[in-house]
Amino acid sequence: MARAIRLLPQTLINQIAAGEVVERPASVVKELVENAIDAGARKIDVTLRDGGRSLILVEDNGGGMSAEDLLLAVERHATSKIPDEDLFNIRTLGFRGEALPSIGSVSRLTLISRQEREETAWKLLVEGGVKHEPEPTPGTRGTRVEVRDLFYATPARLKFLKTATTENSHVLEILQRLAMVHPEIAFSLKDDKRDLLLLPSVEGEENLCQRITDIIGREFSENVIPVEAERERVKLAGYAGIPTFSRGNAQHQYLFVNQRPVKDKILSAALRVAYQDFLARDRYPQVALFLTLPPEEVDMNVHPAKTEVRFRDVQLIRTFMISALKHALSQAGHRTSTTVAQSALSMLKPSIPLPSHSFPFMKPAFHSSSSPRYVSISSRSSYTPMMAINDSLESIPRQEIPDTAFSRTSTSQEETFSSFPLGKAQAQVHDTYIIAEAENGIVIVDQHAAHERLVYENLKKEAMGAGVKSQGLLIPEIITLPENDVVLLLDHQKEFLSFGLELEAFSSTAVLVRATPALLGNPDIRSLILDLLDEIRESGENINLKGRLEEICSSMACHGSIRAGRKLTLEEMNALLRQMEGTPYSGQCNHGRPTYVELKKTDIERLFGRR
Repeated sequence: MARAIRLLPQTLINQIAAGEVVERPASVVKELVENAIDAGARKIDVTLRDGGRSLILVEDNGGGMSAEDLLLAVERHATSKIPDEDLFNIRTLGFRGEALPSIGSVSRLTLISRQEREETAWKLLVEGGVKHEPEPTPGTRGTRVEVRDLFYATPARLKFLKTATTENSHVLEILQRLAMVHPEIAFSLKDDKRDLLLLPSVEGEENLCQRITDIIGREFSENVIPVEAERERVKLAGYAGIPTFSRGNAQHQYLFVNQRPVKDKILSAALRVAYQDFLARDRYPQVALFLTLPPEEVDMNVHPAKTEVRFRDVQLIRTFMISALKHALSQAGHRTSTTVAQSALSMLKPSIPLPSHSFPFMKPAFHSSSSPRYVSISSRSSYTPMMAINDSLESIPRQEIPDTAFSRTSTSQEETFSSFPLGKAQAQVHDTYIIAEAENGIVIVDQHAAHERLVYENLKKEAMGAGVKSQGLLIPEIITLPENDVVLLLDHQKEFLSFGLELEAFSSTAVLVRATPALLGNPDIRSLILDLLDEIRESGENINLKGRLEEICSSMACHGSIRAGRKLTLEEMNALLRQMEGTPYSGQCNHGRPTYVELKKTDIERLFGRR
């Protein structure tokens, strides 16, 4: 027999609403701290007991509430945060029905509040959704909210809570994100045993940078680039990590919309696109970005916990954010993360003790010229960056160096260290790594990774311009392939030509390659064709390859770069270093790995106990 429809009691309605808003203690802290911020607080203190199960205490020195305000504050859909009854003109961290009645329905809630001009504070108790009358009580200006015995009225939800340590960590993360966007407010968090967070208020122009450093650490501030852009009343500010300063998850991506911390799919996707040219797919950049736009252009109330937003013009936000980040990253030049050197140093450990007898002199296992010259590309206006490297790699005669090769060569006035941030090449190790002496230490360069980035950037520049220049093959190469692969390649014949690759049908199971991109030198043509086939399959046969410019150029660059195992002269090494210094993003390869490690002289001295 069908049951009659009936209205639910208000207590049950509040408990259902609490299921949306109050997921765990961190959810309660978020709502209460946001209220404190909206009330104009300049100091907010949070105390937890038993991970928030037994007690959540939030105290602030904000504007406070009267007895009448207290009664309304625990009623559903009562708020002071919607001006002119316009849901799309909200400029505070509320509103989504307000959380206090939901919190009061599943806990023992006590509110104590005093306004500045009032002689006394007022106290209000709500237990399991049942309100008591407010009564006068001693208290200072501001509001004190105690949430005791969370979920006592709905005990089934207690089993979903984790250990006190885990719940504390969730509260800490919430508080850090709120504190990051409000450096003018002092925050603290403590549990039964210790202080978990102490953030004094920060004033001045650099307060945001200082607050971010206080929360994330100096390592973050040392490896980020300032971001500042504006378009059509939309502003983006903050800091973006250089590509080599990345993590294995997105936990250290701090995103804010109109001063609200959010986890938004549109913004996260824009981040991935902006960095896809520099990072492997399983790496995530570290950022702290603040997006500001008119309230009517974004709906902040699409999620009960207000962690997701909906933009009116999604395409504008996406393209603006991508272009702003790419422009900022281009300013990094050849920088690589300081953590790369720290990681390298941490792996350097004393070897097995060596015998006390002397060793015979060992001849250096690399080739070079005894009197290096430094290639200057600025003197030839039509000389492209890659021409210098290609010239040096193919035309400079190789000479064996004498046993004294490790001796310092003279440095002329125009060849001072200050002119060369990556230093001057001194040796090649294992035919793979370039060792350069810089003004304050040494630089170790992965020659394949570095040259791959240089080739890639120039390929991309040419592809976006008039097209990649080709070099004809003296003897065209025939590549035998399955019939369906031949068809697939010929379908994109014109697009490949714009990348400098000229091919045509030879038979139903073979293609004839007549020309390859000039920047690649003499690549392994078959391997190049197979890699490009993989790119076509991944993108789908009907997708224009121009839309996958970075991927195509990346595949080509890998085939045109100096391989590990290639012996280089000092001229070749220095030409590579100079090109790195003048090429954006050269601090990381196409897969996000560092192209060089810089070890400061002081770090080396510490390794040998000199400091």
